[in-house]
Amino acid sequence: MSNYFVHQSAYVDEGAEIGEGSKIWHFSHVMGKSKIGEHCILGQNVFVANQVTVGNYCKIQNNVSLYEGVILEDYVFCGPSMVFTNVKTPRCEFPRNTSSDYATTWVKRGASIGANATIVCGVTLHECAFVAAGAVVTKDVPAYAMVAGVPAKIMGWMSAYGDVLEFDAEGLAVDSQGVKYQRISGLEVKRID
Repeated sequence: MSNYFVHQSAYVDEGAEIGEGSKIWHFSHVMGKSKIGEHCILGQNVFVANQVTVGNYCKIQNNVSLYEGVILEDYVFCGPSMVFTNVKTPRCEFPRNTSSDYATTWVKRGASIGANATIVCGVTLHECAFVAAGAVVTKDVPAYAMVAGVPAKIMGWMSAYGDVLEFDAEGLAVDSQGVKYQRISGLEVKRID
């Protein structure tokens, strides 16, 4: 008896590692060489390819495909129908479909990706980065940055709790939980405890 839930319409291939308390919903497919952490939720029609790693407490909403080369750390949110790519220059006639052809995309702890956003392969979304719905991310996103647009650009900064940060003249901000943040430069914010 497994210690996770798989809907009867979903497929989990032999060899897949799935953590305790995770839930895999309707019409999803988890391939055999993938790893899903504890207490994750995979919505309807989610695909998890071989060599994908999903951390603990991740929420993958409906119609998301995690292709080979994608790594999600803990507490990552992937909004409905957002897209990860894994090959920079795909061609149908000359396919690139070996592990060495796939670029790694790393989504660090606490990052959120909005509905219908596209994450072009080879980038890193750093801790608690926030990608707006419909954005197209073509380069790394710094920790706590909010990005939007096509291509995505930094529009502001967000705390780990989801508060938009307003910095004072000294580059300090406090969120609704009393946590302090410091702006180091135009491209770097860090949490200070």
